[in-house]
Amino acid sequence: MSPNWTSIIPCHPGEGGDLAVGSVRGDEIRTFAGMTTLGQSEPIEHCPPPCYAPRMNPAADAPILFFDSGLGGLTVLGPTRALLPTAPIVYAADYAGLPYGQKSEAELAARVPALLGRLVERYQPRLAVIACNTASTIALTHVRAALDLPIVGTVPAIKPAAALTMTGTIGVLGTEATVRQPYVDDLGARFAGDKRVLRYGSPGLVTAAEAKLRGEPVDRQVIARAVAGLRDQPGGAAIDVIVLACTHFPLLAAELQAVAGPSVRLIDGAEGIARRVAELTRGQPWLAAASPGIAAFTRSAERLPPPLATLAPYGIGRIETI
Repeated sequence: MSPNWTSIIPCHPGEGGDLAVGSVRGDEIRTFAGMTTLGQSEPIEHCPPPCYAPRMNPAADAPILFFDSGLGGLTVLGPTRALLPTAPIVYAADYAGLPYGQKSEAELAARVPALLGRLVERYQPRLAVIACNTASTIALTHVRAALDLPIVGTVPAIKPAAALTMTGTIGVLGTEATVRQPYVDDLGARFAGDKRVLRYGSPGLVTAAEAKLRGEPVDRQVIARAVAGLRDQPGGAAIDVIVLACTHFPLLAAELQAVAGPSVRLIDGAEGIARRVAELTRGQPWLAAASPGIAAFTRSAERLPPPLATLAPYGIGRIETI
């Protein structure tokens, strides 16, 4: 029987979820414990046990769970697989909720912990990665309060961008929901206070990235509008680093680079997140050989899961609809 994805997960808060958020590079990784909620939302209710105990000594076949609204989290799964080639993998995509960037803070603050709770109950992972900037900047605190499980989130790579820029002007390209979050304000104030940080929320890049992975043509106008959304702002012509603040966007790196030009550097946080996952699981047992991963998609009347051939390069061998 398929689980009820609308119910609140039956857990209490615990220390296991208050571990870390990956940044971009090994020397840039920071721990953001107790991150505050970034939108006005209703509190998540907590029920009596069972609780999810921290996986201090997980079984060798306990998977790493990757969660995103769609296929963007594959950009995080890829480098993680490279570091942990025999790690069991469950990749979960909330196709029923895609796109997250056009949803309200209150909706995501309730939806994401509920979905993750059911996924944890179903797959019993050793660690969960919220491979989605929008979900992380809005719902990470709620998820950590609900799950006794190590949680690695994804935040815009503003700190390393500030170290890389030569002009002092950084572009942050994300979803509409991510770029308006106060947490992005805080990152800019803390790590790029002496820089100009320009933001643009693209409503079309997520759809374009999903289309590209399915082998469909990319709408070049969508790419052009996204880059123009940054460049056309006052001071935007000086941008020399663009932070890809959505895990979908690296799937379009070639198209974005072609429009932005060779003088602009694109950066994202995927490799740093992979290193953080490897750090948190160091010393844990793993299978002797890689096993085919599972991709789980929430049921959507508008979108079918992609062909298995699309996911196979990431080590996925089975698709489930839940």
